[in-house]
Amino acid sequence: MEKIDLLVWSDDAVAAARGLDVPGLRSAQVSRAAGLERATLLMGRGGELAGFVELWVDSVDVWREVTAQVPADAYLVTESVPQQPSGAADLLTHLTWFPKPERLTDAEFFHGWHEVHTPSSAALHPRRQGYVRDAVARPLTPEAPPIRAIVSEYFAAEDYLDPARLFGPPETLQRTTEELPLYADAADISCCPLWKEG
Repeated sequence: MEKIDLLVWSDDAVAAARGLDVPGLRSAQVSRAAGLERATLLMGRGGELAGFVELWVDSVDVWREVTAQVPADAYLVTESVPQQPSGAADLLTHLTWFPKPERLTDAEFFHGWHEVHTPSSAALHPRRQGYVRDAVARPLTPEAPPIRAIVSEYFAAEDYLDPARLFGPPETLQRTTEELPLYADAADISCCPLWKEG
């Protein structure tokens, strides 16, 4: 099985994803933009994103059929779950995506993202209820930006909307800010809150 992530830019495409029908589709998780008035973290193109779709398929070869039904930026990814989602109802997803800085080799990028930032992120967000980390193997659609990381973090809404509850002590924010150049450039990071459907 393979996983395809779709960054979806229109409400019509999000609606089409709910009825997606392609050979070998094992599961489809559709999330829509939360549209929160007090979104704590909204960066880059996060305000433009209409939805996010995660597909498990028998073969990536169906991606053209997928994007014919659901226009989107499509990526083949490998999924890692450093923190299993709690399964609590009504969790917000904080979605983040970013490219690999050109100054970093693949080995440096994955060391900074996986081995340095992942442990720090748990201290940065002590109330987080799940963390799913998708590494982009390659973009599928020709115009898709060359991002390398798609991350889903899960929070209770009351924790996400209150910065005092969302973040740990000030020193954790300082530490993760200092670590950022090891895997990303702040100007290239996009993020936004989503609600999962179904």
